[in-house]
Amino acid sequence: MSPDPRTDSSLTMAAAPAAACRPPVEERTELPEVRLRGMAAAATMAAAARELVLRAGASDMEEEEGPLGGPGLQEPLQLGELDITSDEFILDEVDVHIQANLEDELVKEALKTGVDLRHYSKQVELELQQIEQKSIRDYIQESENIASLHNQITACDAVLERMEQMLGAFQSDLSSISSEIRTLQEQSGAMNIRLRNRQAVRGKLGELVDGLVVPSALVTAILEAPVTEPRFLEQLQELDAKAAAVREQEARGTAACADVRGVLDRLRIKAVTKIREFILQKIYSFRKPMTNYQIPQTALLKYRFFYQFLLGNERATAKEIRDEYVETLSKIYLSYYRSYLGRLMKVQYEEVAEKDDLMGVEDTAKKDILELRGPHAGSGDCDLTVFLDSDSPRFFSKPSLRSRNTIFTLGTRGSVISPTELEAPILVPHTAQRGEQRYPFEALFRSQHYALLDNSCREYLFICEFFVVSGSAAQDLFHAVMGRTLSMTLKHLESYLTDCYDAIAVFLCIHIVLRFRNIAAKRDVPALDRSLSSGP
Repeated sequence: MSPDPRTDSSLTMAAAPAAACRPPVEERTELPEVRLRGMAAAATMAAAARELVLRAGASDMEEEEGPLGGPGLQEPLQLGELDITSDEFILDEVDVHIQANLEDELVKEALKTGVDLRHYSKQVELELQQIEQKSIRDYIQESENIASLHNQITACDAVLERMEQMLGAFQSDLSSISSEIRTLQEQSGAMNIRLRNRQAVRGKLGELVDGLVVPSALVTAILEAPVTEPRFLEQLQELDAKAAAVREQEARGTAACADVRGVLDRLRIKAVTKIREFILQKIYSFRKPMTNYQIPQTALLKYRFFYQFLLGNERATAKEIRDEYVETLSKIYLSYYRSYLGRLMKVQYEEVAEKDDLMGVEDTAKKDILELRGPHAGSGDCDLTVFLDSDSPRFFSKPSLRSRNTIFTLGTRGSVISPTELEAPILVPHTAQRGEQRYPFEALFRSQHYALLDNSCREYLFICEFFVVSGSAAQDLFHAVMGRTLSMTLKHLESYLTDCYDAIAVFLCIHIVLRFRNIAAKRDVPALDRSLSSGP
């Protein structure tokens, strides 16, 4: 077998003197990393060389003996390029390592100086052995610490193992607890639904029972307490609520209503009887002479719920009370205003404008003379004694005019429509008569209509509040009470205006009516619009 030229070159390099492979001491001191790299490269090259020699020897032996130890027993397999045991493959692999190591700077420097790689590799191996022995000594010195560390690691491992077991048990417990929590949540949800359903049923049943049960305090108050006591009013409101609740439940077909219907009916009849007697007694008190009906009328407003109770439970009694009130108040207002108008007209000025006081009136003196001369007009023997006779009714029949300029002078009469005078207190006729005071017609008209306006507004508001009406129903009830009085006032005004020749008084009365309409609108009383619109 011919020697490999690459092997010869490596042997040639190994034949270099050993002293040349050692770098100077200063370089080893200054460049320890470079030295280590060189040692590693030399060791690699030496190992590669030994491997090459060993494989070459083994290859020669296989060629001589054959694969089974005997020559020519069996031919080797021809694998071609796949044969990894061939010399070419081994040499290629070694060549790759050699080329990689030759690129190292330290190896290049050693090759340039001719260092013997075998001696250099031995030196490197010796140093590595020294380092290994030193490491072994260090390990022996730290053996106790290492043993202690080993024991600690073993103990930690045991602790961790126990913790793992505990955590595993805890995890299994948590899984069981989680399932229990889900079960409890489901049970809690079901119980919550049942609780809400029971509370809803309890609320409905509570309302039903509270609406149907008749307490003893209600029975005692309705049967024994006077109607003027506050507790009677409170229990009456509760009785009204229970009666309404029973009617509602009866419409729904609740059988329990039959148990309390009899008791509620008896209490209702008793309450209606007591309320009817009380209200009628109040209304009859209006009829007493010299009674200020406004005081008991205002007192009735405190018991307006009585009429509401009658309206909801006994409409026939409510209608009876309303009709009695209308009849009584209608007569009272008519009597009051008829008397007031009669006494009020007695304090009017005696000297008022008449037909003959108007401008442009026909002079009747000449006409009377001609009428007296009628039979003697053609004879010429007229008796002048007839004209001089003071007893003759036709002589100077036209009365003397009384200062016509004052009749058509406004003067201070316009103050009657001033804001302060318009809503001033009404005139009191007997006081004016005692003081011998006289007033023009517009002042009497203002006093009369202001009294009518004030009482009408109060009556309308009372009707709306006590009888629980509004709109057209309130106006109809108001006219049922005040209709006769308003008609009487209008007839009196028409009769006066028929023979009235005081134009200034009529003009001022028109303005008074317009201002009273505005006052009624501010007080929110529309019932007087029709009456005031038919004024002068």
